[in-house]
Amino acid sequence: MAMEKGLYAAPEGIESLTDQPDMEIEIVNPEEVHIAVDGMEIDIMPAEESDFDINLAEEMPESVLGSLAAELTSDYEEDVSSRKDWIQTYVDGLELLGLKIETRSEPWEGACGVYHPLMAEALVKFQSEMMMATFPAAGPVKTQIIGKETPEKKASAERVQVDMNYQLTDVMTEYRPEHERMLWGLGLSGNAFKKVYFDPHLDRQVSIFVPAEDLVVPYGASNLQSAERVTHVMRKTSNDVRRLQVSGFWRDIDLGEPDIVLDEVEKKIAEKLGFRATTDDRHKILEMCVDLDLAGYEHTDEDGEPTGIAIPYIVTIDKSSGKVLAIRRNWKEGDELHTKLQHFVHYGYVPGFGFYHFGLVHLVGAFAKSGTSLLRQLVDAGTLSNLPGGFKARGMRVKGDDTPIAPGEFRDVDVPSGTIKDNLMTLPYKEPSQTLLALLNQIIEDGRRFANAADLQISDMSSQAPVGTTLAILERTLKVMSAVQARIHYSMQQELGLLKEIIAESALDDYNYDPESGSRRAKKSDYENCDVIPVSDPNAATMAQKIVQYQAVLQLAQSAPQMYNMPLLHRQMLDVLGIKNAQKLIPMSEDQKPMDPVSENQNILSGKPVKAFLYQDHEAHITVHMSAMNDPKIQQLLQNNPMAQMMQSQMMAHINEHLGFEYRKQIEQQLGMNLPPQHDESGEDVQLDPVVEARLTPLLAQAAKQLLQTNQAFVAQQQAQQQAQDPIIQMQQQELQLKAAEQQRKVQKDQVDAQLRLKQLEIEHERIVSQAKTAEQQAKIGALKSVADNENQRKLAEVRLKQDSLKTVANLENQRMVTKQKLFADGLKAAHMVGKEKPTKGEE
Repeated sequence: MAMEKGLYAAPEGIESLTDQPDMEIEIVNPEEVHIAVDGMEIDIMPAEESDFDINLAEEMPESVLGSLAAELTSDYEEDVSSRKDWIQTYVDGLELLGLKIETRSEPWEGACGVYHPLMAEALVKFQSEMMMATFPAAGPVKTQIIGKETPEKKASAERVQVDMNYQLTDVMTEYRPEHERMLWGLGLSGNAFKKVYFDPHLDRQVSIFVPAEDLVVPYGASNLQSAERVTHVMRKTSNDVRRLQVSGFWRDIDLGEPDIVLDEVEKKIAEKLGFRATTDDRHKILEMCVDLDLAGYEHTDEDGEPTGIAIPYIVTIDKSSGKVLAIRRNWKEGDELHTKLQHFVHYGYVPGFGFYHFGLVHLVGAFAKSGTSLLRQLVDAGTLSNLPGGFKARGMRVKGDDTPIAPGEFRDVDVPSGTIKDNLMTLPYKEPSQTLLALLNQIIEDGRRFANAADLQISDMSSQAPVGTTLAILERTLKVMSAVQARIHYSMQQELGLLKEIIAESALDDYNYDPESGSRRAKKSDYENCDVIPVSDPNAATMAQKIVQYQAVLQLAQSAPQMYNMPLLHRQMLDVLGIKNAQKLIPMSEDQKPMDPVSENQNILSGKPVKAFLYQDHEAHITVHMSAMNDPKIQQLLQNNPMAQMMQSQMMAHINEHLGFEYRKQIEQQLGMNLPPQHDESGEDVQLDPVVEARLTPLLAQAAKQLLQTNQAFVAQQQAQQQAQDPIIQMQQQELQLKAAEQQRKVQKDQVDAQLRLKQLEIEHERIVSQAKTAEQQAKIGALKSVADNENQRKLAEVRLKQDSLKTVANLENQRMVTKQKLFADGLKAAHMVGKEKPTKGEE
């Protein structure tokens, strides 16, 4: 294939580089490089490692190390001596487990050597119950979100839970066996320890069991955090020691040959457990977490002056040679408070007066010892009763008298004189005593009850008893074990926290697998968002107790189901029972995603949960849901369905949910702003600040009033529109309009009549005035008559007066008729405006 010349051509101006000065590179140390160019010199030095984690013993003189080792070893011996009584009781009690078959020769050869199984029974039962409670098949870890719960944090917590359980069950293959050994040692001695650290050889975190006899703490200490010394006694082979020396973790010095002799405690423990151990060719290493004030590494104040305060270190000493192998700082780099790092977790059974707790050996050891003694007496009494011994005459001989007589066997007897009966006398052995048997039963019953190993009698409970009564009986029986489990839960939470810190610090950015949700690159950030806690429940020691508790809640929920979240209650019940995929068997509304209203209707008809969301079109959803509820075809199909009522209730509840969201939106529109959220992103209720609530309430009251008025006006308008479309309402409105018009016409007619009467009064007044004028004229005429002497003149005057009077009356009458006609015409116009009846003849 031809190569594109333009793509691989040399850069322009590269020829000019040949004129540059020569470069000299000198390598003396492979880790250091010296470069000289045109008079300029560059030294490339290796990056200096932090000296915080170095082994301080490499820099300290042997004399100081020797005196330090001698002093710390002496302190260790004092700590061992302070717990002597506790360890002696523990060692003596190991024999009561009956793990070693004892062949007794006292009081005779073959006497009963059985041990009563009280101690072993209580121990095995405790280990089994605690193992099932703290390490179920799915893993011992669950998560708890730090701070506000969000969907992102919830997803991170789920991934951390899966990853931690994967680490403890698949990667840390030693964790489960070590946990079982820890529970055995815890129940037996009352103390067990876990050491959590990062193993560079395995390149991962480890958590190993440390027996109580191998971790020495001053007896007066209250806990590991405040103890002035914590010494871990380790046994290392020469090869293990050499590996740690070569890796630089310990000083590369000659330790000589280790002491091969076991100490007294180790011998006794081996003997009691049925082992024959007299020598051990491993090195005995003392790893001590102790506070020291080392010269040259003192604690200083702000001015750099030594304060004399002892700060935490880890000092490793080989006990046989007395040499210090390592001294390291035991606090985090940059921690100005020098807080002691914890590497051990203390598991305790029952707290005592000192640091070490009491176990079954201390609590029921005396019961087991007494029970063993009584049991042996009963067995030996039965043996002597069945095969009695006695005296025989000196001269009497029995063939094969060294062996017991087998069933159906007859042997030859040489009798010196008399009968056989006269030459034999058996000792008066009694049958096993019933008093001893009753005493044995009483002691064992008390021991079992005290050790919480007694089984609950079914006869103590009635099948018809209320759940509360059953729960009370269980709690009374399991009270001691519940307290022990609570202590184990607390200690295991500390252990898981240490493991989580190591995983988070040393883990890669990616998961080793594809998680169900999220990215593979979210591992480090996931561990920062949550805490890890044991899956065990400190409030319930057994699964039976948990189930009875949930049954009590279910019984209460039946009386008022509307007050309970029933799907959540049933899902938690399935989780307690250990049913897998409970979220698929019982889906909850919190698991739902937004859907269209038709899909929601389908889910309701199928009995699946539905959920409304704030941002949805709630009016449209309500319309679709109401349409489905009122659909006659759907109603006909569901009328014989026994679940129809439940479906209707679920539909109405969902509609109410949409209605509530819609009301909230309308209130927000009236306010002109968004209300504080009711729930966070994870669905949890949000607590509203009291000050915000006090300021918001008056605004909400005003907005609610405005919304009420708006809705009332809208509903009134709707009702008016609906009524306007009704034919009956329209006829009634027309009748009302006719009545109103008639009433108006009558009012107008009354007004016209009143005006007519007023005109008539005016005309009557004018007539009276005219008559007065006529009378005055008549008086004048009379006066003229009396004055006139001539009759003709009088008559003429009368004729003239009459003519004037007639003219005046005619003029008045004409004026009256004109006014009447005008008023009548105005009445006709008014009646015409009303648009109705014509005037009657009387009116005319």
